[in-house]
Amino acid sequence: MHHHSLLRYTHEFRVAYHQTDGQRRVHHSNYLNFFEDARVEMLRAGGVRYKDVEDSGRLLVVTEMNVQYFAAAEFDDWLRLEVVVTEIRKVRLRHHYDVLRGETLIASADSTIACVGPDGRPKKLSSEFLELAKLLPV
Repeated sequence: MHHHSLLRYTHEFRVAYHQTDGQRRVHHSNYLNFFEDARVEMLRAGGVRYKDVEDSGRLLVVTEMNVQYFAAAEFDDWLRLEVVVTEIRKVRLRHHYDVLRGETLIASADSTIACVGPDGRPKKLSSEFLELAKLLPV
């Protein structure tokens, strides 16, 4: 496991045409997919496949997402999405996201993700995640 990757990750991607609306601007709902892509790639970069997390009987479900939009992203833009884990509790993770085009802040967001079992009840995160909590600033 590459611990730093599991706590902070930069996801870069180009805006696809199908992610835009009639004005060629990214529809606000697509940012939720960008954030999810970044979380999955962050896990992969840290040596954790999300598929394996699910296979261990844990689902990571978004329980809260707050997004602020500052500028529009458009078709063909190259975006940088910086995601940081801000809190790790027994059954909960919090992330902060910044979406940038060059130095321009396009959007920022905060999410809360709960770990649940197949029955939908809260389930403790795996020990490797709980270990990471020690690396977070207090």
